[in-house]
Amino acid sequence: MKEMSSVMPCRQQQPQKHYGITSAISLASPRDIDHQYTDKLCDAMKPFGVFEDEEELNHRLAVLGKLNNFVKEWIAEISELKNLPPSAISCVGGKIFTFGSYRLGVHTKGADIDALCVAPRHVERTDFFQSFFEKLKQLEEIKDLRAVEDAFVPVIKFKFDGIEIDLLFARLALQSIPDNLDLRGDSILRNLDIRCIRSLNGCRVTDEILYLVPNKENFRLTLRAIKLWAKRRGIYSNMLGFLGGVSWAMLVARTCQLYPNAVAATLVHKFFLVFSKWEWPNPVLLKQPEESNLNLPVWDPRVNISDRYHLMPIITPAYPQQNSTYNVSTSTRSIMSEEFKYGLSVTDEILQGKAEWHRLFEPPNFFQKYKHYIVLTASASTEENHLEWIGLVESKIRVLVGNLERNEYITLAHVNPQSFPGSKENRNENDFVSMWFIGISFKKVENAESVNIDLTYDIQSFTDTVYRQASNINMIKDGMKIEATHVKKKQLHQYLPAELVQRKKRSLELNRSSNGGSSKRICLDNSQLDTSRDTDSGTPFSSPVSEPSKPPPSPPASSIISTTAPAASVKPNTTSTSTSSPKDEVNGLEDSVKRAARKRPHSPTEEDLIKRHKDTEVNRKLTRLPSMELPDASSPLPASNSCRVVKNSIKLALNRHR
Repeated sequence: MKEMSSVMPCRQQQPQKHYGITSAISLASPRDIDHQYTDKLCDAMKPFGVFEDEEELNHRLAVLGKLNNFVKEWIAEISELKNLPPSAISCVGGKIFTFGSYRLGVHTKGADIDALCVAPRHVERTDFFQSFFEKLKQLEEIKDLRAVEDAFVPVIKFKFDGIEIDLLFARLALQSIPDNLDLRGDSILRNLDIRCIRSLNGCRVTDEILYLVPNKENFRLTLRAIKLWAKRRGIYSNMLGFLGGVSWAMLVARTCQLYPNAVAATLVHKFFLVFSKWEWPNPVLLKQPEESNLNLPVWDPRVNISDRYHLMPIITPAYPQQNSTYNVSTSTRSIMSEEFKYGLSVTDEILQGKAEWHRLFEPPNFFQKYKHYIVLTASASTEENHLEWIGLVESKIRVLVGNLERNEYITLAHVNPQSFPGSKENRNENDFVSMWFIGISFKKVENAESVNIDLTYDIQSFTDTVYRQASNINMIKDGMKIEATHVKKKQLHQYLPAELVQRKKRSLELNRSSNGGSSKRICLDNSQLDTSRDTDSGTPFSSPVSEPSKPPPSPPASSIISTTAPAASVKPNTTSTSTSSPKDEVNGLEDSVKRAARKRPHSPTEEDLIKRHKDTEVNRKLTRLPSMELPDASSPLPASNSCRVVKNSIKLALNRHR
């Protein structure tokens, strides 16, 4: 690339620390114009509420300080109850660590804080969920307190003086927890149970990312811009198969490593340059994976066959290394790849003075992009049931996308991460309804006037998956329903306000809060989560869901699959896809992409991928399943009388000229 010409002269003038697993593409220092573009970028982001003011920042610090002292006080009390000598109690310690967007320094206004309570070895997990939980109850500042002890990563959720906090727990094999404890060392994981290792993972990954970037402030400002862009463009959702916060952070961190002296405006442009040319499934690595004798499962396609089938691997830098993007599908990768190219074209124009930064954050007109859509409707008779039900349904939408992708006539299934309320027409006014829209691209029909396509099995398989999960954790409720409807673009006005479906480009974020297109949502245990939170760092939480609403109009029976059943918890998708060995990235972007492609002689072909998807769908690995879940195919559909399953069909005819 043209940047390579500047590497050697700059290296002679500015010898500096080497970041990442390859040399930098450019060591060029920023020009005055680059600083000016960065100032304009900041101004363009301010209206979206991505920056918190000094008062709010100080309030967060005060709350965390109080919580840290509260934890130390509780650990001292537990130590006394367990008959530790006074000399030991006085120095037993305890500490609150933060991770996710707050720890990275990129949280938005009103965002929650992900935190970890670290305790010494004599404090049990049961103490945390019993005595600490009871102690929290006594505080006046604590509201909305609830414990989720059976989650994949157990957590206590609460509001502390108006700040939402998700607090995990880890018990280390140490006699005391000093204030200067560093969690980055792998030895800290020795002799810990798997729940503590999972709880520590978020902090370890976040700290490692910050350690591996050349300039933290440039990294943070660039990450704020990329997160805002991803939310506005509808590609920010780990749960739905796009990328979550930590994955975006790792992509930005890799860009910073390749351009260590660049400022934010340049880094945003280089981000799109790098990843519009990246040849997936070559992995993105911030550091060379390190060996350890702790024998924990790590991402390694040389050993794990399933790792070779990941489509867009972005590998966490802390041991045990994991792929943070295992939910990515063929469709979501294709959509994100197009967005990278679009971002590059826009930033090219911005840096040429032909456009302003606000153009980068314009949302796409999703409802004009496709001729055909699947409308997925989840409804329940009470608000509480609705929140539980749509939490499950949303967590499984990527299963539906996968089913549609495997249909021979479908080339792309594009789910819009935003859910919408249903209209009041033709429905019970007492129902609470949420809708998701999936844009469908069909193959062009050659040598035929029309082709008949039956989506009944694809969609019924999805609804069966949802109900099996609901049955497995015994959450059957009356009135919970899923309806899947095929509609054409011209019919969307029956479901959505006119301003969303008209041809003129309008914002799809009309009813969202100002934090860059993210909205408050309620998760399965009724806690509120900010959809900007980083939940793909190895510390998964209950899935966020949309606000309760009223229902949409009823479509013709011939185009609907309607089912009635209960809700359940979240199962991360472990569908296998393809990747390369985590050997070498490239020295220089274009060379790296080409060389990495040559290093995959044993990667599966496209035919192998399709065959593997079909042959192994039922026999997926369960290493990421929450403790209360079973594989989808392991149990029959619920037989309760309260679960009425109505199986209609979705069939459509495509004309060659339409």
